[in-house]
Amino acid sequence: MDYNALATQFTGFYYNQFDSDRSLLGNLYRENSMLTFETSQNQGVASIIEKLTSLPFTKVIHKVSTLDAQPSGENGTILIMVTGSLLLDEEQNPQNYSQVFHLVPEGGSYYVLNDIFRLVYGC
Repeated sequence: MDYNALATQFTGFYYNQFDSDRSLLGNLYRENSMLTFETSQNQGVASIIEKLTSLPFTKVIHKVSTLDAQPSGENGTILIMVTGSLLLDEEQNPQNYSQVFHLVPEGGSYYVLNDIFRLVYGC
């Protein structure tokens, strides 16, 4: 399995969907999935989608800078670490972020078991 290619394909899909209509990301999560977004923790599909759709911006554009992936166990799970920048609404200055996804195989596809997102502030 080429986990780097899978990670690239997954993150491309995830950020394209997030940027166009994040309410449709629910099929990537399960009831045991957990999202930590800054300091807020949400578990389960409904709670995660409620958090993502309640974020205080209308338009967002993610730009990935780095993407690292590793197999993380015997059962085919994959750990993905992303750094990048995002532009919100009409802002001109991008904000840096880091995000970690833990993907679990399920029926020929993958779902997100863990999703951790943090904005990265300059020193």
